[in-house]
Amino acid sequence: MSGKGERPNILIILADDHGYGDASCYDGPNIQTPNIDRIASEGIMFTRFYANSSVCSPSRASLMTGRYPDRVGVPGVIRTHPENSWGYLSPGAVTLPQMLSKAGYRNHIIGKWHLGLEPENHPCRRGFDRFKGFLGDMMDDYYTHLRHGYNYMREGQREIDPEGHATDLFTEWAIETLEAERGSEDPFFLYLAYNAPHTPIQPPEEWIERVREREPDASQERVTYAALVEHMDNGIGRVLDALDGTGQGENTLVFYTSDNGGYLPAGASNGWLRGNKGDMYEGGIRVPACARWPGHIPREVTFDRVCMLMDLFPTACELAGLDPVQGIEADSILPELLGEPEKGVPERTLYWVRRDGYPRFLGLCQHAVRRGDVKLLHNGPFEPLELFDMADDEAEERDISSSESGTFRDMTSLLKEEIRVSGSVPWQRPR
Repeated sequence: MSGKGERPNILIILADDHGYGDASCYDGPNIQTPNIDRIASEGIMFTRFYANSSVCSPSRASLMTGRYPDRVGVPGVIRTHPENSWGYLSPGAVTLPQMLSKAGYRNHIIGKWHLGLEPENHPCRRGFDRFKGFLGDMMDDYYTHLRHGYNYMREGQREIDPEGHATDLFTEWAIETLEAERGSEDPFFLYLAYNAPHTPIQPPEEWIERVREREPDASQERVTYAALVEHMDNGIGRVLDALDGTGQGENTLVFYTSDNGGYLPAGASNGWLRGNKGDMYEGGIRVPACARWPGHIPREVTFDRVCMLMDLFPTACELAGLDPVQGIEADSILPELLGEPEKGVPERTLYWVRRDGYPRFLGLCQHAVRRGDVKLLHNGPFEPLELFDMADDEAEERDISSSESGTFRDMTSLLKEEIRVSGSVPWQRPR
């Protein structure tokens, strides 16, 4: 096995519902995120980076597998109650930690899992060596950590009941992990998945006071939301400091992003993008993303090529010297990260999906497909198909489905074929 210096550590930080307009490096209003900005300024910031869905579980499934989420059995949100759970991670899906273990990586997950409550889908049964965090979807309270009265906090398989705000706990556990990895001969993969800034919008009181003092004209809703984001950002800063303080920063790729767009009713901002979490408009799926790797990723670079969350899977495999899994839909973005984007890259066709059981959807689907600059979306069962030219209408204000009927037919055919293919994949636990 080659030495650690030839295989960098990998730290992926994933926020929950962090909107495109809710970081100061993306010109977010009433918000200061110096540590997310720090990653961007010390490396690369993506302006067209997308989650694989407009909600949590499908995007996380794509990150873990490099596949479209419905191709691995997770078209919607996995929840506590079977009658309202819309996914079951395919037993045959190969996960990122399973791949990295082949290259000698130790794999840690701190924070939110949200890819199954069943024993067979526990993170430590899907490739991770260590898990300390939350198995479920959202917490009903950041301090009690309960969901529907259940305690989903675990250390490995063991139920735990720690005291403190979930964001602080996940930060502290991540720092403990970095301390434990200090001086190791083998590389590590740390997946740090915060619950913030998902509802309930419940930051510590001192962070609300801090934002209120600085932003006297902002609404209380916006102040509270910004405080939750800034509290998380502070935690990210502590993790970065620990990484550098343990001498591991120079040999670690750090990537920050979110699982879907911000939820506007909770006080989030998606900037000038249309829609929010749960929508196939840009506000639901385009997310902040930035990465640093000192000495490898050029500093202060802005990159505008379309990329997706699932692309981190083959990127990490390439960093580890591994051939990617055959048949995945993701593409490595390592050349982009290193400032050496490939020329003549074929135009990508990309898909998004969400299936859910809330009354608005009645168990039906949302979809979107993008080929080059053209995007077709279906935002709900009782809404029309809409077509947009993203080259000059990223705000999705002008539906061109009537004026571009040929393109509309072509894009509809692409979407129909993806629905047909992915529809053959089971998404419920075998009975």
